[in-house]
Amino acid sequence: MVTLILAGGEGERLSILSQVRAKPGVPFGGKYRIIDFTLSNVVNSGLTDVGILTQYAPRSLIDHIGVGRPWDLDRSRGGVALLQPFIGRGRARDWYRGTADAVLQNLDFIADRDPELVLVLAGDHVYKMDYRPFLALHREKRAEVTCAVRTVPIEEAHRFGILSVDEEGRVTAFVEKPDDPPSNLVSMGVYVFSWPLLRELLTVDRVDFGRDVLPAMVADGRRVYGYEFGGYWQDVGTVESYWRTSLDLLSDDPGIELNDLGWLIYTKSEDRPPARIGREAVVSRSMISHGCVVDGRVEHSILSPGVRVAAGATVKDSIVMFDAEIGPGAVLDRAILDKEAWIGSGARVGVGDDLRPNRDEPERLASGITLVGKRARVPSGVEIGRNCRIDPGAVERDFGTGGRVGSGETIFAASAAS
Repeated sequence: MVTLILAGGEGERLSILSQVRAKPGVPFGGKYRIIDFTLSNVVNSGLTDVGILTQYAPRSLIDHIGVGRPWDLDRSRGGVALLQPFIGRGRARDWYRGTADAVLQNLDFIADRDPELVLVLAGDHVYKMDYRPFLALHREKRAEVTCAVRTVPIEEAHRFGILSVDEEGRVTAFVEKPDDPPSNLVSMGVYVFSWPLLRELLTVDRVDFGRDVLPAMVADGRRVYGYEFGGYWQDVGTVESYWRTSLDLLSDDPGIELNDLGWLIYTKSEDRPPARIGREAVVSRSMISHGCVVDGRVEHSILSPGVRVAAGATVKDSIVMFDAEIGPGAVLDRAILDKEAWIGSGARVGVGDDLRPNRDEPERLASGITLVGKRARVPSGVEIGRNCRIDPGAVERDFGTGGRVGSGETIFAASAAS
């Protein structure tokens, strides 16, 4: 068995959260990264020969994965390999043009291992799945490819590949991301292929599994089967779904239980002191990671390691990533702060009831969530409305002298514009 995790996606719908990193490398759930869930599923399922296909802004992801030690993948046989696009002598290569093309460009990696099966996974979903029953069904049905499927709300189905299956579980139709979905049974981006068939199927004109490979196989009457997965699974591909899925972790009955000792989610964890909650602090229904110092109020929020909340500050319905600082008397409401962001004293982020969409990204920022980018500095006393975007690296002078950023506005970093 060889496992390939597709982790090169740009993730444009996550706006500035994926501007400086690949989507699978975005922090999630306090101390984790999104890819940790897929990678932990792999090792918890007993699979130890893993290739991670990276491409867009890979530095953060490469630093996070390293040699795979947190997942017990630092081994001489098998283990983890980070696979990036390359140009080989005597043959022209290009950037990965799609999921199938990414695997095609790494056929040598698979051929060196000559496996029976190849498991292909998306690296940007949040779920727990034991792949062993999935692989057993593939063998039982003598399938050529098996695709994990599940139902989603019909209003979200247009974002996925849509399948139809017969009473035996055989896929009878597959259409990728239709504008008007015929059903809400969708592909999870989890595939297992018989290796000789995969080698035969992949060609330069078949760029994407969902758009090119699977529809062609179904049309040709190949043995394509669906495996219905009934557990929790979320595609955190939009700002709203990322925010909602993150805060779902705080519910009384979360869809995915991080405290399940029988199925741990592994990650690279830094050496930091325990979280410290001050004398006047108030913390309710929140997740506070190690290294945090909280002297203010935190309500229904997630703090990554190293976050500091000063006295008199309030953090509500928000996600605050590694080493961000919220100054005295500042207020965050329905906001996402990226790593090392700084909020000045008395500043208010997420103000008012005006939900006008962001003027630069109306399709991505329209649900009232305000984003503050990596290492951005919000001046003391400034008020920032809803659906605002504060770009990575923005500093105090980029805000001008008005003292207020209206809903739907964007603050650009002058250094990025020059």
